[in-house]
Amino acid sequence: MDRAIAIDVSHLSKSYGSHVAVADISFQVYAGEIFGLLGPNGAGKSTTLRTLITLLTPSSGTATVLGLDTVRDADKVRHVIGYVPQERAIDRFLTGREHLELLAALYHLPKDEAAKRIGELLKLVELESHADRPAKTYSGGMKRKLDIACGLLPDPKILFLDEPTLGLDVQSRLRIWDYVRMLKARGMTVVMTTNYLDEADQLCDRLAIIDGGRIKTLGSPVELKVGLGGDIVSVTLKESAKIPALESALKGQPAIRAVRATDKGLDIRVESPEKALPAVLEAANRLNCGVEFIQYNRPRLDDVFIAHTGRRIEETTPSKME
Repeated sequence: MDRAIAIDVSHLSKSYGSHVAVADISFQVYAGEIFGLLGPNGAGKSTTLRTLITLLTPSSGTATVLGLDTVRDADKVRHVIGYVPQERAIDRFLTGREHLELLAALYHLPKDEAAKRIGELLKLVELESHADRPAKTYSGGMKRKLDIACGLLPDPKILFLDEPTLGLDVQSRLRIWDYVRMLKARGMTVVMTTNYLDEADQLCDRLAIIDGGRIKTLGSPVELKVGLGGDIVSVTLKESAKIPALESALKGQPAIRAVRATDKGLDIRVESPEKALPAVLEAANRLNCGVEFIQYNRPRLDDVFIAHTGRRIEETTPSKME
């Protein structure tokens, strides 16, 4: 079955002088899915998002949102989208309800319709009982819920979320995930950026791994993990000094696809653990490497990221949001 295409990005590039932020990327987002742009800080995720919501003009290439060109039809695009930035300028002294009322006035929503929508949204994000408290009394998670309510106020067909849970505690993150899933269940298309692997894995129907302004790979989390081929055997050694020797000994062995050093040992991608484990143990024994621990698991999104970018996503750590 052909799925309706909500967003179509074709050969999009964005440069600032000699700095290329996004380089010739193409992808499509289907109607009704949660689509993620996963990558470290500075990868080009936010630049891509801001181009789609008409805040930036591409240097080359095109993007359409529900068939509307983001440059030629920018005003029309803005009417069909909602946007939740990383950090909204929340006025500490306004209440949650007053934030939404102010925004409704900016959107020129009729008074009756605005009051009805604001009531619905406060209920949706569970801020009804806190609606008339100043925002300065809100926790980080409550402020993020208010952000999402603000993004939903114009009743968008597509919602763009820029790092929706950056800096939140675990409980608040899980609540925000629930809201995003609920929006999808209501038929909304959601496009989000994240540098949290678990978030992309749990929430996204499909995702693009973006690094250095380029899309490295694209697919559903399951497809990407299966596409790596092989399982991961993680070996922890008693002496980290022995890691390089064991890494060299295992590279190029028949049942072993890839070997990568970690802080305490090796992550070894293998065709089948049954074939590879004897080779790993034999090499460790021969080199007198004391093995402290062996763990075996299916490929994780972390392994996908490393395979396509050559490094861990945590090597560029997210900054905490105030």
